[in-house]
Amino acid sequence: MSSAMAGAVDLSGLKARADAANRPAPAGGAAGAPPAPGDGGGPWVVDATEQGFQNEVLEPSLQVPVVVELWASRYPREEQLSAELERLATAGGGAWRLARVDIDTQPRVAQAFGVQQVPMLVVLVGGQPVDAVNGAVPDDRAAEWVQSLLDALRDRMPAIAEGERRAAAAGGDEPVEEPEDPRFTAAEDALEQGDYAAAEAAYQAVLDAEPAHEQAKAALAQVRVLA
Repeated sequence: MSSAMAGAVDLSGLKARADAANRPAPAGGAAGAPPAPGDGGGPWVVDATEQGFQNEVLEPSLQVPVVVELWASRYPREEQLSAELERLATAGGGAWRLARVDIDTQPRVAQAFGVQQVPMLVVLVGGQPVDAVNGAVPDDRAAEWVQSLLDALRDRMPAIAEGERRAAAAGGDEPVEEPEDPRFTAAEDALEQGDYAAAEAAYQAVLDAEPAHEQAKAALAQVRVLA
C-alpha cells in the first residue's frame, strides 16, 4: 500500500452494507441487484454505488485492478480525464476496470476512502487500496499511468494478461482465444452466487488434477481472500 493510502481506508463497512443490501428479499420481490454499468462504458466501466460496492468493485478487484474515480457533482468534473479513463478501460478488454463514484450521492464511499479533495483516483487490488492520486492525472498521461499499473501487477494477476489478449483479439492482432475452461466456469458461477466453499472446491479440484496450474493457484488464493 502506498503512503498516500496508509491508515486512510476502511472498506469493511461498505462490504457489510453491500452484503445486507444484496441478501435475497422475502418472497414477492428481489433486492440488492447492482445497477447497470455506466452509459457508454461497456462492461469494464461502472457507476458504482454503496449498495453494489462489493459486486461492482471489491469482487472484480480480486481478478484485475479496479481504478475508483471519485468525483463530486457539485464541482466541475475533469471531463477530459474521465473520458480518457473510460476509453482506456473499454479498450483494455477487461485487463482493468473503472468504477466511477459521485461522492455527493454516495457519501459513505467518500467517508471510507477519506476523500479530502476531488478528483481522487484509488487503485484497488484484492479488495484493498494499493495506490492513490489526489488531484487529476493529466489526461495525456492517463494511458502511461494505467500501463504502469498493469506492468506492476501483471505477474500477480493472470486475468490482466487475459484481458490484454482479449483486447488484442478484438483489434484483429491475434486469433480469438480458446473457450474458457469449463472447470473455471463452474467455479465462477459458484462465486457469483456467493458460494465461496463451492468455488474453492472447484479450484482445488483443478489443482488436484494439475498441481502446477498457475491460474488455478491464483484463483484459489483470491477466493480465500474474498471468503
